[in-house]
Amino acid sequence: MSPLLRRAKSPEPADRTVTLIGKPGCHLCDQAREVIAKVVGELGSGFEERDITQDPELYRLYAEQIPVTLIDGRQHDFWRVDEKRLRTALLR
Repeated sequence: MSPLLRRAKSPEPADRTVTLIGKPGCHLCDQAREVIAKVVGELGSGFEERDITQDPELYRLYAEQIPVTLIDGRQHDFWRVDEKRLRTALLR
């Protein structure tokens, strides 16, 4: 089969990283953190948080959307995190 027609193998969930972009005192961020922690705990994915109040570029990009969820650096969701949707995205 031609290399151009082959699909790249999807990374395993344990090789993926979920980033939560939020800020202190954000109740939606707290809810998102709970859902993300549950899903990444089950799948073994990495989890990191970024505070928009500490990063002017993140603030410029996401101030009106927090919490924002990224998977491997690409925006996945904002405002609310749906557990099923996040799990599905990490398993793809």
